[in-house]
Amino acid sequence: MLFSIIIRIFVAEYELTCKSIYMYQSEKHFGIILAGGIGLRLWPCSREQKPKQFVDFFGTGRTQLQDTFDRFARMMPQDHIYVCTNQEYAPLVREQLPELGADCLMIEPVNRNTTASVSLALLHIQKRDERAGIIITPSDQYVTNDEAFYRNISTGLEIVGSRDVLLVVGVKPTRPEPGYGYIQMGANGQYPNVYTVKSFIEKPERQFAQMFIKSGEFLWNTGLILCNATCLRQCLRQLFFELFAPGMCENNTYTIDQVLNFIQRNYASLPNIPIDQGVLQQTSGVYVMKADFGWADLGTWHSVYELMSHGDGDNVVINSEVLMEDCHDNVVKMPKGHLAVIQGLEGYIVAEADDVLLICKKGDSSALIRKYVNEVRLKYGEEFV
Repeated sequence: MLFSIIIRIFVAEYELTCKSIYMYQSEKHFGIILAGGIGLRLWPCSREQKPKQFVDFFGTGRTQLQDTFDRFARMMPQDHIYVCTNQEYAPLVREQLPELGADCLMIEPVNRNTTASVSLALLHIQKRDERAGIIITPSDQYVTNDEAFYRNISTGLEIVGSRDVLLVVGVKPTRPEPGYGYIQMGANGQYPNVYTVKSFIEKPERQFAQMFIKSGEFLWNTGLILCNATCLRQCLRQLFFELFAPGMCENNTYTIDQVLNFIQRNYASLPNIPIDQGVLQQTSGVYVMKADFGWADLGTWHSVYELMSHGDGDNVVINSEVLMEDCHDNVVKMPKGHLAVIQGLEGYIVAEADDVLLICKKGDSSALIRKYVNEVRLKYGEEFV
């Protein structure tokens, strides 16, 4: 009797949670997931042949790309989700997201970074809905509070649905992380927790990151961008289309099909530039929303260390078999079936994947790993990168 009561309570709570999540789903919402990055700051577990977004890093049975897709699928129909990648990674996307429609996979003919790939996805979306609300996201986001995420993003989409603005999403920093981007907040606008943007700072030195946190004016840049389709198209058009095809249409008016055909024919000539530099930093009317969902960019070993719960000696062991003695402040990631025995280590990364073992100081590991990857490439070739 007691067991059946517990089961009914569990089912009721589960149904309530589902209803709460799906109340944010809308036919007006579309998502663009950016999945073409290499992610070598998480080397050797992230490699050029299989970057971090395609890796089940935590042993949960789902990759970062799949988790991002699942999160979006709770906010919009699956055929409203577009994934941007390059030709090399397209088979991985198809394998990991069999539910993704063929028309929703945006494959770059040549690598031209995120501004160009977002342009392709945007024009496909705008053919379906001129005023669609759009969420643009990297594929390596880690969100610790899904309900807060849906609430924050829903509020942001309401704002961009009524105003032609670009709204980036920031979160309060918890440490001076040099591997993240920062957004300096300006004046508060007419909406709670929404501010003008004074500046974008990309991956500052640690001492500057400490100053940013102390000032209270800066947020971490999550890489999430909210906008409506018409506003984003106008921003992209200023960067691309007037520059490359000023006489393509009379009276400076372009149809979506004309612009889409132009991009596909001239893709190799488009600027190789990320969307934050190509659009956000070149556009007036950019705002930042201070969100309260737990967030991490799984782009560096240090961020992974800070995110995960710490065991004995403040060590972080990621889905690995490890025997440790007199070890402190380390992060360890081993392949399945491998055992690590470690003694007397403090403040290090120990990471093995395939044919590479990395042991280096945890500190500001991003710069170190970039240096090691370049040296390995020069001395031993591409197979280890």
